[in-house]
Amino acid sequence: MKVIAFNGSPRPKGNTARMIREVFGVLEEAGVRTELISLAGKPLPGCTACGDCAMTKDGRCSIAGDDLNDYVVKMIEADGILLASPTYFSDVTAEMKALIDRAGLVVRMSGDLLKRKVGAAVVVARRAGSIHAFDTLNHFFLINQMIVCGSSYWNVGFGLEEEQVARDDEAMATMRTLGHNMAWLLKKLRG
Repeated sequence: MKVIAFNGSPRPKGNTARMIREVFGVLEEAGVRTELISLAGKPLPGCTACGDCAMTKDGRCSIAGDDLNDYVVKMIEADGILLASPTYFSDVTAEMKALIDRAGLVVRMSGDLLKRKVGAAVVVARRAGSIHAFDTLNHFFLINQMIVCGSSYWNVGFGLEEEQVARDDEAMATMRTLGHNMAWLLKKLRG
């Protein structure tokens, strides 16, 4: 079993990565392989509405010159997907939104390639706006017919400076619970 996480933060070692690592620690202890992909410094333009993916239905985006198609392959190969983002103006980062829009359309147009995989959203905020960002990430899972894994509270942590979120005890506990729940769910689905 494998879970892949996409970190939408422009800070690859910031608070969003710290939250992902907390989930990964529990998953790895449960024998689930993990992989973290940081979108930082990797330009990912938004969808151009060309319609090629709806015509070809080959699980590929026709936009060349970025890593989107590699990301889609990794999503398809994984059993679970974590999408994580800091909160920017009450939503996800532009990089995360581009990933959601383009990968989401490609997999839907190609026969719902993520159907029944496990998904979980993780969000970091300085102070507010996190629930809207959390909803944005969960909408990706829901429209792709994925199973959304919950925790003991919203998967949100608070912090601005690097590693500040690690002092948010409730967020760290929530991430550990998310890891336990995700590992349990993946094992149940594998049956």
